[in-house]
Amino acid sequence: MSGSTWSVAMAVLRRVMIQTFKNPAIIIPSLAFPLVFLVAFAGGLSTVADVPGFSFKGGYTAFQFVFVFLQMAAFGGIFTGYRIAEDYESGFVRRLLIAAPRSRGIIIGFVLSGLARFALTGVLLWAIALLAGMTVLGSPLQIAAIWLLAALLCIASTLWVAGLAFRFQSVDIGSFMQTPIFVLLFLAPVYVPLALLTGWLKIAASANPITAILDASRGFISGEQTKVALAFGLAALLTLLMALWAALQLRRAQRGVA
Repeated sequence: MSGSTWSVAMAVLRRVMIQTFKNPAIIIPSLAFPLVFLVAFAGGLSTVADVPGFSFKGGYTAFQFVFVFLQMAAFGGIFTGYRIAEDYESGFVRRLLIAAPRSRGIIIGFVLSGLARFALTGVLLWAIALLAGMTVLGSPLQIAAIWLLAALLCIASTLWVAGLAFRFQSVDIGSFMQTPIFVLLFLAPVYVPLALLTGWLKIAASANPITAILDASRGFISGEQTKVALAFGLAALLTLLMALWAALQLRRAQRGVA
């Protein structure tokens, strides 16, 4: 990465972080939504663990926590997309497209800001879950692997919404930013393992790339190895495809201000 690209990326990251810490309301939804889901799923649905055929060594709280953690990683990207769209409407991104010597630094900066948001809320979510008594059987290396998979999901999500923001340049597409991500997440085995699903939902979950990432992460937290190569391969492929999408839309946006 050239020095000019890095300087643009750092400028974008610094601006987003300053805005975030000046206005805590920006970061609160990123943490509040996953916490609500964790309480609702792990608490209200805990009797699902008694279903015949359900076997997860870490317990139902850990089983659901992994989904909520990955969901929170995706939220990091979604909320970053809102930030980009708002910056477009204020005129900041247009000025940046004209002034930046290396425009790819703009995407890198927003990706880094999404990862920073994810890291902050992720640490808080893990701390709350552990204080609540969640069982973790995985090794430190396996826990790091969960974080890496979640980080890749956050990057892919950020790139998806960045591409949409560059293309439509308005906050009016907010629902379209999040809907495809929500569909992918909730068509995975959210409440029970894949083996216990039936009908069209099992077919959809089997074809869903999020399923392998979710299964591998659940395996890591319970101290097992499950679909590891497949999960990292799909996460990397998803990130690459979204990077191409975001780069194409950035190029299109540049032509619009040329």
